[in-house]
Amino acid sequence: MTLYIDPPTWPGHGRLWSHLVSDVSYAELHAFADALGVPRRAFERDHYDLPAHRYADAVSAGALEVSSREVVRLLHGAGLRRRKGAARTAPDAQPRSS
Repeated sequence: MTLYIDPPTWPGHGRLWSHLVSDVSYAELHAFADALGVPRRAFERDHYDLPAHRYADAVSAGALEVSSREVVRLLHGAGLRRRKGAARTAPDAQPRSS
């Protein structure tokens, strides 16, 4: 299981946030987030938003630190990227086959 997290540089609600993603499946991502105690409401389209104070927890649990650009590249490469306003699919959908 490999998950990825970008630095907490995204502002919102008076905090800085990171994006936690999988390059395998949403099921893998949800399992990792559940193990960290991250609520499902933190899932947005194709990633979890984690506040800066949870960044070290995710890294300690095994998430690899990558750039924000790399997060997007990984999601696209896995077929898991969902843009805002795109047609909604099931949150546990598997990536498309190559």
